[in-house]
Amino acid sequence: MSKVTEQDFGQFERQTDVGKVQKSGSCVYDAKEQSYLIKGSGQNIWGNHDDFHFVWRRFKGDFIVTMRASFLGEGKNLHRKLGWMARTSLDTASAHICTGIHGGDGLLSLQFRRNQGAMTEEVRAPLVGADVVQLERRGNTYIMSVAQFGQPFVSVEAHDIALGDEVYLGLFVCSHEDDVLESANFDNVRIVKPVKEGFDRSKDPFGSHMELLDIQTGKRQVIYSSDGIFEAPNWTLDGKSLVYNSGGKLYRFDLASQSSSLIDTGDVVKNNNDHVISFDGTMLAISSHNESRASIVYTVPLKGGKPKQVTPIGPSYLHGWSPDGKYLVYTGQRNGEFNIYRIPVEGGEETQLTSTKGLDDGPEYTPDGKYIYFNSVRTGLMQIWRMKPDGTEQEQVTNDEYNNWFPHISPDGKSIIFVSYLVGEVEPSDHPAAKRVYLRSMPLEGGLPKVLAYLYGGQGTMNVPSWSPDSKRVAFVSNTVPFV
Repeated sequence: MSKVTEQDFGQFERQTDVGKVQKSGSCVYDAKEQSYLIKGSGQNIWGNHDDFHFVWRRFKGDFIVTMRASFLGEGKNLHRKLGWMARTSLDTASAHICTGIHGGDGLLSLQFRRNQGAMTEEVRAPLVGADVVQLERRGNTYIMSVAQFGQPFVSVEAHDIALGDEVYLGLFVCSHEDDVLESANFDNVRIVKPVKEGFDRSKDPFGSHMELLDIQTGKRQVIYSSDGIFEAPNWTLDGKSLVYNSGGKLYRFDLASQSSSLIDTGDVVKNNNDHVISFDGTMLAISSHNESRASIVYTVPLKGGKPKQVTPIGPSYLHGWSPDGKYLVYTGQRNGEFNIYRIPVEGGEETQLTSTKGLDDGPEYTPDGKYIYFNSVRTGLMQIWRMKPDGTEQEQVTNDEYNNWFPHISPDGKSIIFVSYLVGEVEPSDHPAAKRVYLRSMPLEGGLPKVLAYLYGGQGTMNVPSWSPDSKRVAFVSNTVPFV
C-alpha cells in the first residue's frame, strides 16, 4: 500500500510515495514564490511497476498542465526523472502516462502503461534537454510538449490510452536509485481545464487568472483569480495598480492590498478590453459599445469621471495614445474594411493611416513617438508591422509561422512583446479566447522572438499596453474552465 500524507500543497491535494522506496519523498510549497520543492527516490518508472514520489490531485476530464522545472545538483543516476503524470490509481502497477524528463542525459520521453501491470511503452521527443514541460489530455490522446525556455514547443503524441475519466494528476520525482533522494524545483505550474466543443464564452463558465511575468527570469506569479471573465490588465504610471475590464466596467487593482475598486465611467458601462492610459498617467481612453453595439472611443480621467466622446462613428477599437498626448490611434471598420485611424484627443476629423485589404489592428506608439506598431494580415498570416505616425513607410517586423497580435513596446523603448497563437489554432484574422498561445518578446531594433510564457488564453490576455513602468515585468490574463 502507498503511504498518503495530507497537508497543503498549493494546486495539489496530497503527496504519496508510490511503490517501494527506502527513503520517503517530500514536497514543500512556497506560497510566496508559487513554487514546489519535491524530493523523491525510487528505482524507476518503467517495466510493469513504478517507484517514485508523487504530488497529486484528483482531476476529471481533459486538461492542459504546464510547468518549468529542473533538478538540483548533479545527481547520481543519469536516468533520474521528473515530470507530469496521470494515473488510474496509486498502485505501483497502475496504468498511467507521464512526461519522462531525464535529468542526466536529457532524454525526453512520453511514457505510458496502457493497463494494470502491463509493460511500459514510450514515444521519444526529437529534442534533448528541456525545462518547460506540458502534458495535454484530449480524451484518450495525450500530447507531450517540451521546450528549453525561450524556444517554441516540440510535441509528440500517444493514442488510445484509456485511464478513465478521473485520474490522479500531478508532479513526480524519481531518483532511479532506491536509496537516493533527488530534489527538483518546479515553478510556473499551471493546471488548465480547456473549454468544451462548441464553447460560448458569453454563456459557458470561463475563469481568469491575472499574472505578472518577470521579463528577465520568466518567472510568473498569479496575483488574482476569478471564476468569471476579466481582461487586459494595464499598468498605471506610478506602478501601484492595474486597470482591467470585466462585465463592461473598468476596475483598478491595487497591487499592495490585492484588492479591486470600480472606476467611475458614468453612463458608459459597456467597456471592452481596449483601454489605454495616457503617457502622463492622468487620463484613460476607453472603447465602449453604444446602443447600436458599435464600439466608440471616449476619454475619462484615470481617477474616474464623466467620459467625453472622441470618435463620431463606430466600430472604433482604441489601442494607442501618442506620447505628446495629442492623438489616439484605433482600428475602425469603414466601408467593410478594418484599417487604422488617428484622431485628435479632443475629437474632430479622423485620418486613415492604412488602406490594405484585410484586417489591420492593435496600433500603438513607441515611447519616442517615431513609430506606430500594429498587426496586419495583409501577407497571409497575422504579423507585426510598423509605420511612421503619418502612415508612411509601412514595413513588416515579424515573418514566421505564427499569427502574432497586439504589439506592446516597453517604456524604455528597447523591447516589444506580443501574443502568438500556435500553428493551427486560429484563422489569421481571428483572435478568440481559450487557445494555446505564447507571449513572445524581441528587441525593438529587430532579432529573433523569444518565448516568455506558454499559456492558455488569447482574447483578453494582453490587448492593451501591459508593461510595468520600469520595463521589468508585464501583466496579462490566462484562462481555464473553473474546476474543483
